[in-house]
Amino acid sequence: MTELIKKIISVALVDDQDLVRQGIAGLLSLDENIKVSWHATNGEHALEQLQHSQPDVLLLDIRMPKMNGIELVNMLREQGNALPVLMLTTFDDSALFMQSLQAGANGFLLKDVSLEKLVSAIETLAQGGFVAEPVVMKQLNKGVDIAPIIEKLSIKEQQILKLMAGGFSNKEIAESIFLAPGTVKNHVSSILAKLNTRDRTRAVLIALNQGLV
Repeated sequence: MTELIKKIISVALVDDQDLVRQGIAGLLSLDENIKVSWHATNGEHALEQLQHSQPDVLLLDIRMPKMNGIELVNMLREQGNALPVLMLTTFDDSALFMQSLQAGANGFLLKDVSLEKLVSAIETLAQGGFVAEPVVMKQLNKGVDIAPIIEKLSIKEQQILKLMAGGFSNKEIAESIFLAPGTVKNHVSSILAKLNTRDRTRAVLIALNQGLV
């Protein structure tokens, strides 16, 4: 029986350190299902590149000059760009991770991650999923009480929660799934109630911890 051919996933690398970019690109070249489309040295450079080529997944450093990773994700989401973003960092800084999550990042890995984990994370994001290693989740959860889920989310609520995790507003969610803004607002209120929280970011944290997104 002929094996199914996997879709080639295009990625772009954004990091101000040449050796880091070259090292990650070299590792990814070992996987036949990953293609590195382009490199950028900071957020401003990445925005220029994105005007000409949109990858399937963006690998992004958090700390960079001119425009850092968090600022770039904020700008992309403000533009309505749902490009999956995987944040890579050498820092285990809970504040930076939380800011990245609030901006709409889709995954978090430390730069010392193995090639196997990196490829797996890229594949997960390309399929609409979210990734965070345990050490990163531990940082994200600092000072945050993870409340128990009161009631199971509906399929539509899970869909909306994924978009919430992507940093999208109710209006943007409504436009992307063709619902009235008021309907989305009601769904979001229901999601927060079922997750026993009043905060969207905490809702996303709960979802990540429970594997809901």
